[in-house]
Amino acid sequence: SMSRFEIALAVAWVVVWIPGLLQLAEVWREVEYASHGFLVPFVSLWAATAHRETLARLPSRPVRGGAVLLVFVAFLYLVALALRNPTLLGLVAVATVTTLVLSLRGVAWLRTLAFPLGYLLFMVPLPAAWVTPLIVRLQLLVSSAAVEILQWSGVAIYREGNILTLPGDQSLFVAEACSGITSLITLLPIGVFIAYFTEHRLWRRLVLVFAVIPIALLANLSRVILTVLASVQVGVGFATAGPLHEWAGVVTYVIGCLCLLGVGALMRRFVPEEDGVLAGR
Repeated sequence: SMSRFEIALAVAWVVVWIPGLLQLAEVWREVEYASHGFLVPFVSLWAATAHRETLARLPSRPVRGGAVLLVFVAFLYLVALALRNPTLLGLVAVATVTTLVLSLRGVAWLRTLAFPLGYLLFMVPLPAAWVTPLIVRLQLLVSSAAVEILQWSGVAIYREGNILTLPGDQSLFVAEACSGITSLITLLPIGVFIAYFTEHRLWRRLVLVFAVIPIALLANLSRVILTVLASVQVGVGFATAGPLHEWAGVVTYVIGCLCLLGVGALMRRFVPEEDGVLAGR
């Protein structure tokens, strides 16, 4: 249980961090592929409760110099706040929570809570300089693959960059939302979470996590192909605007989650844990 001092310190930390959290929330709200940032702290807290029995048996041994570490991360927080750098601000938020655990409870607690604390990194907004080139590459990859498949199936479609020319001189632009970047970045925390709580061997966890890449790309490739086919049948305007297009994104994401669960189920069905243990020895 927390002492009065620890409760007071936690409340003070939340109050001091309100401006920083508001800056992070602004990015999570405005950037589609960062929207999962709202949920990550709650998932991390839930993951921490899974270790409550272990934590109850651990002694509380705060490290020496904890106050110095807290002062240092407080300084970093002020710098990140002044620079309005959401990536740095997110990293400092994770460092602050980690430092609080280390300073108040010690190394043993830090080791036990390694996964929940590490999971908080998923709430850190990625720098646009990293993501933008990836979006461009994914857009070209998805659009070119979609055209190849559609041409092979007999659809008269041509591509110029990310602009697809359909029958009847209709044009369709493969937007950022269809590149797969949102699915890729938001499915990754789900893949890591499922891998950690359903698998015990490292290689099995890695299989689940890396499965996110083909699942995200194939799901969005299917979305582009279906959008093209719908555009041919009912027109580009109807297929790319309104509830149909919005629900297509939701369905794509749900299918991605189900595919991740399916990969785990297939692994447990055809490569049981006992076989994996024997193979790893």
